[in-house]
Amino acid sequence: MYKYIFGPVPSRRLGMSLGVDLVPKKVCSLDCVYCEVGHTTKLTTERKNYIPYEKLITELKDYFSNNPDPDYITFSGSGEPTLNLKIGQVLRFIKQNKPRIPVALLTNGTLFYDENVRKELLDVDVILPSLDAAREKSFQKINRPAKGLGLEKYIQGLVDFQREYSGQMWLEVFIIPGYNDSREDLIALKNAFERIKPQEIQLNTLDRPGTRENISLASRTDLQEIVDFWQLPNVVIIAAPLERKSNQAYRQDAQTAILETITRRPCTADDLTKILGMHINEINKYLDVLEGEKKIESVWQDRGAFYQVSNK
Repeated sequence: MYKYIFGPVPSRRLGMSLGVDLVPKKVCSLDCVYCEVGHTTKLTTERKNYIPYEKLITELKDYFSNNPDPDYITFSGSGEPTLNLKIGQVLRFIKQNKPRIPVALLTNGTLFYDENVRKELLDVDVILPSLDAAREKSFQKINRPAKGLGLEKYIQGLVDFQREYSGQMWLEVFIIPGYNDSREDLIALKNAFERIKPQEIQLNTLDRPGTRENISLASRTDLQEIVDFWQLPNVVIIAAPLERKSNQAYRQDAQTAILETITRRPCTADDLTKILGMHINEINKYLDVLEGEKKIESVWQDRGAFYQVSNK
C-alpha cells in the first residue's frame, strides 16, 4: 500500500492516471465550497516540504519497476500540490525516469504569481488550473482564499504563466448556481479568459455534496446556456458523469466494500478512506458510480455529507 501515490484511476480528461499526492489532507490555499475532498484544515500560501521527498521517490521507483505505464502521471490529491517546495524536483525525477509518460498538474492556480513556481512547472505537459470567479466578491464567496490572496494577483499569475509556458492549459470553471452564474460574473469570467488565453475552457459543476449545505448543481441546460452566452470557440462541458464500470481500473470488490460498510452505518468519504485504506480520490470514484446508479444517497449532518444505502 502506497502512502503518497494512488491509482491509477480513470479520469474523464486524462485516461488512466497515476496520482501523486504532494501535501497532506487538506493543505490548500483555498477552501472552496464545492470541494469533494472536504474542508481545508490548513489554509495557507506558504510553500514547505509537506511530505518526505525520499519516501515519495521510493514509492515511484517501486511502482515503475512493478507496473505497466499509466496514460498520465498527475500531481493531484488531498490539497494544492504547488504548495510543496519540491514539486519541481519530483517532476524532474519523473521526466528523467519515464520521459514518455506525460505529466499533468491539477491545481487551483493560485500560486502562479510566484516566479519560482512558474519556472518549476514549465516541463509539465498539461496544466489544469481552476478559475471559478473573476469578481472579488464572488471569489471570496465560492473559493474562500487564504489571507492575502487577492483575485487580481491570482489571475495575473495565470496570465504570466501562460505567456511563458509551451504546453497545454485546460482551465476548469466550476459553476455553482447563486455563487458565480450571474450576468456580471459571466462577463467578468469571459474577460479573464481573454487575458489568460488557455487552449481549452472546461465547464464543470457539482458531482457530490461539497463543504456547505444547500449548494446545488447546474443542469446541463444551464451549462449550455453559459457556453452560448460566452460565444467562445474553446469551451467544453465536462460535467457529464464518466462511465467507469467498463474501465479496467473499476474494482467490483471496492464497490462491494463501500456498500457493505455504509449498510452498517452512514459514513463520510473521509470515514471510508480510513476504514478501507483507500485514497480519497479513489473513494470518490466509486461513490460517483454508486450515486449514479441510485444505490446510495447523501444526507447532510454536522460533520458534512454522509453516504447511506438509498431508500429509493
